[in-house]
Amino acid sequence: MATIIHKEERDFQPNPGKIDGSRLFTDISRKQKGVEPQYLNFDLRRLDPGQYNAPYHFHRYAEELFMIISGSATLRTSAGLETVAQGGILFFESGESGAHQLRNHTDEPCTYLDMRSYIGHDICEYPDSDKVILVPGGETFRRSEQHPYFDGETDTDKIWEKL
Repeated sequence: MATIIHKEERDFQPNPGKIDGSRLFTDISRKQKGVEPQYLNFDLRRLDPGQYNAPYHFHRYAEELFMIISGSATLRTSAGLETVAQGGILFFESGESGAHQLRNHTDEPCTYLDMRSYIGHDICEYPDSDKVILVPGGETFRRSEQHPYFDGETDTDKIWEKL
C-alpha cells in the first residue's frame, strides 16, 4: 500500500538527547502514519540557523544520502568545507572517506531528506572526539582505548573453578 505524506502534515519535533548547537528537528509524520521502513530508512530533517546536524562522523556499515529541499548549509568532509543548497544531493559512502557534518550558516532553516542504508547494525566513528558508537545499542567507547584480544582473559581456569 502506498502512503502519502502531504506537506501540510509535516510535524517537526526536536531530536531527543541533542545539546545546544546541535539541535536537529525530524518530521515525525511518517511514524504517525505507521510508516516503519524495513530496508529504506529515511527522515525529513530541519536544521535551524547556527545549528549542526550531528558531530563530525562516519558509518562503517551504512551509506547515507541527503537531498537539500530548501535553504542551504555548509558541509564538512575530509576535503574541507563546501556550501550546499536547494536541489543538492550529497552522498556519503561507508567508511572514513564518507565522514560528514552539516552546519546551517544562514538565517533561514535548511530542510533536507536524509536517507540511509541499515542492515540491522552499524558502527559510527567520531574523529573529533575519538568515540565509537555501536548501533542499535548506543554503547559508546573511546577508539584510543583499544585492548589486545586476550587482555583480561588469562585467569580462565580460576573462573571455571568457581562454576
